[in-house]
Amino acid sequence: MSLLRLDQVELHFGTHVILDKISLNLEAGDRLGLLGRNGAGKSTLFKVLSGEIKPDDGERWITPSARLARLEQELPGAEDLTVYDSIASGLANVGKLLARYHHLIDQGMDVDMDELADVQQALEAENGWELQQRVETVISQLNLPADTPLKALSGGWRRRVSLGRALVTQPDILLLDEPTNHLDIPTIEWLEEQLASYRGALVLITHDRRFLQNVVSSIAELERGHLSVWQGDYRGFLDFRAHELAAEERANALFDKKLAQEEVWIRQGIKARRTRNEGRVRALEALRQQRAQRRDRTGRASFDIEDASKSGKVVTEVEGINFSYDGRPIVRNFSTVIQRGDRIGIVGRNGIGKTTLVKLLLGELAPDSGVVKVGTKLEVAYSDQLRGHLNPEANLIDNVCGGQDFIEVNGKRRHAISYLGDFLFTPDRVRTPVKALSGGERNRAILAKLFTKPANLLVLDEPTNDLDIETLELLEEILMDFQGTLLLVSHDRDFMDRCVTSLLVMQGDGSIDEQAGGYSDWEARGGRLVAEGATSGAGDNVTSTTTSTASTESSVQKAESPKRKLSYKEQRELDALPQQMEDLEAKQAALEAEIADPSFYSQDQEVVTERLAELAKATEALDAALERWTELEG
Repeated sequence: MSLLRLDQVELHFGTHVILDKISLNLEAGDRLGLLGRNGAGKSTLFKVLSGEIKPDDGERWITPSARLARLEQELPGAEDLTVYDSIASGLANVGKLLARYHHLIDQGMDVDMDELADVQQALEAENGWELQQRVETVISQLNLPADTPLKALSGGWRRRVSLGRALVTQPDILLLDEPTNHLDIPTIEWLEEQLASYRGALVLITHDRRFLQNVVSSIAELERGHLSVWQGDYRGFLDFRAHELAAEERANALFDKKLAQEEVWIRQGIKARRTRNEGRVRALEALRQQRAQRRDRTGRASFDIEDASKSGKVVTEVEGINFSYDGRPIVRNFSTVIQRGDRIGIVGRNGIGKTTLVKLLLGELAPDSGVVKVGTKLEVAYSDQLRGHLNPEANLIDNVCGGQDFIEVNGKRRHAISYLGDFLFTPDRVRTPVKALSGGERNRAILAKLFTKPANLLVLDEPTNDLDIETLELLEEILMDFQGTLLLVSHDRDFMDRCVTSLLVMQGDGSIDEQAGGYSDWEARGGRLVAEGATSGAGDNVTSTTTSTASTESSVQKAESPKRKLSYKEQRELDALPQQMEDLEAKQAALEAEIADPSFYSQDQEVVTERLAELAKATEALDAALERWTELEG
């Protein structure tokens, strides 16, 4: 059954055609990947699908009872809202009631009983208890810290919150715009599993080719305003598109040849032909008009890295280094030698300290102990540093070319507009303030600035976010041709497979494993990153003012302790804990059911206070038992 349908939809921004008679039908079970260049209109099409933008012409129809949720490309703001509030906000008015109830319950004995009764009554009328269970399930599955403010979370964890807000509605139609941005590999794999069991209609935009291959069953490509749909996986689509483009080029070449012949004929003049063939003249006019209406494919980005003179043979050598932040071990007793020409990928969960490790290797950060020897003749290009150096108020020429009309690249003098054109920026876009650029355009601007200087050590920290797939593939080709040393921090598994020859794997307890080959090679040998509780991201930026959550700190401390055999008493305690937790859960459920009864607050005030205290005590005891079970089991 059709859930959402677009029929001959058109959309124009001024004279620019974004959508040209687009038709699309979405049914339950559809799993559609939407591809297209940066700026092709993919996010705009999402807004048309969601009803946020009304098309200039054509029809959008959606099943009246269908629920639609959209994950936007931009991260949620760093607000004072807690994670629970943000997730619950996906449920509109009921979400506000749930958030208020959650905060009231947290007040314990100081709760306003009249307000609590009013909120409970409103939730009863809105089927709120079932929705509360849904919110708590999503928070649990995503391993989110419910009472932590968004402003205390890193980008990766705020991305998880956005996912939770979209998933909590249990939508019939789910639109995901770059869902893997800022997510670490364990979370990406978790999301793949969740989407595998999703029964609604799914449309996603992503640059992550492995994620695309694992999740979708059909591909739609938005190119020059037109939408073409391919039934099959991503790899099959690549073969199909190659044949389609070859056929289009042959057809265009034949058309252009015929047009050129007719143009020669029309210019032969009266002396060459006494009478004109009016039908042929009209046919030529039609050919001219057809050629004028043709929308050629956007040019392919073209850029390369200027190689600097060779660095010393040893790029950096570290011996027995240790580094901790806020009592948390980031690097522990690590030694390695990085030589000229090495291509190293650094992988690990969000917040584990990948960026910190890079700074230690470059000598930008001093270890707590151990020795770091940085090699000679290094000329470093560091993409992460450039993110903060882009002035959002200035345009591209000011940001990339220092406001100069000409720039020297690879020993050649280039006009700024010509150089930026290699990165697919049109002349009108080079005068646009950076703050008005899309995420993909900002990332291309970072690359444009990065490649203006010669380098023999290239450090790329998450370079793939928001890049379209074609630009991503070109970047891979350039990195494979790069003769210097590469340090790459990335969660894009396919990108690492193509660009690196060895890995530094950070597992979370400060230890770092060196692995030969790419990510798939390590995975084939049984390697796997394990998910962890939320952190504020302090490990990835030691200058951050936020700190790790208590649960993460305790888990790291446990990871540091060597495993030991349990004593007889501890083993007996461990054996008894499951039944103890089951009894506490039953007691908690019974108390919650009693408190949820509308007549509960009509009882004597002492009885009400006593029951609330019992619930708080049972919840606290259950948490303590669970923590003790986790400690003994580990």
